[in-house]
Amino acid sequence: MELANPQTKTAQKMISPERKRTKKNLFFLYIMLTILAILCFFPFYLMLMYSTHSNAEIAASFVYLPGDDLVSNFTRMIEKVNIGRGFLNSIIIAGGSTALTLYFGGLTAYGFSKYKFRYNKQLFYFMLATMMIPGQLALIGSYKWLGMLNLLDTHAAIILPAAANTFAVFFIKQFIDGSIPDEIIESARIDGAGEWRIFNRIILPMLAPALSAIGIFTFIGSWNNFISPLVLLFSEEKYPLPVVVAMIQGYYSTDFGLLYLGVAISVLPIIIVFSIFSKRIMGSVAIGSVKG
Repeated sequence: MELANPQTKTAQKMISPERKRTKKNLFFLYIMLTILAILCFFPFYLMLMYSTHSNAEIAASFVYLPGDDLVSNFTRMIEKVNIGRGFLNSIIIAGGSTALTLYFGGLTAYGFSKYKFRYNKQLFYFMLATMMIPGQLALIGSYKWLGMLNLLDTHAAIILPAAANTFAVFFIKQFIDGSIPDEIIESARIDGAGEWRIFNRIILPMLAPALSAIGIFTFIGSWNNFISPLVLLFSEEKYPLPVVVAMIQGYYSTDFGLLYLGVAISVLPIIIVFSIFSKRIMGSVAIGSVKG
């Protein structure tokens, strides 16, 4: 009969309380995370429930179950505002802004990372300093130069400024510094490839992880953009979805069912995008943070 080692028994006694303490901590952690998830989801749940009730039911009491007025609310919304046109405008603006941000952000980041020119660092730091300027303040200057170019009241007025996305340049540059060696560029130059060909055919595909991450953030931000279209666009048929929903609130503020339905339609695509790409969004936090 094999005798147990006294040292093994002592180690088991020490490990057992530690495991119990770890399980206990994990249990309380999961409880807190579950409560936090419920608190975050509850407003969206109420928004969806309120969009299925009539204005009288919403004003009379607190509702938390689905109602029977979803179709009537949607019918009245179509009669009041052109929600389909607003949806299409949001797709055009968000898609165009994302495309410009990804290409020109990647191009600018590549230049700062791989081209050693005079005042490279100083210019990059100056560009980063512009991130401290509030977007509402920069909108004043944008209104001026867009007016000089006769671009006001066009979707281009919203899409073109997306080419100068400072955060995208910073984000992608960190990825290039840590993931793309200079030897790849030098080999392409030796083979006779031009600078534009190197970027478009070699570097751009290698930036796919960083571009996909920053593209998700840019698309969501452009979709939710409210103040820029409100200031730079004057025609109602060119308004994106957030402004169309605001028009419902302004002109029909007493119709809460209609208002909640408009907000739900505006937010639903973002929820779908986040649900599909949530893993990539979470993983993008570490992109470019470690060199080598």
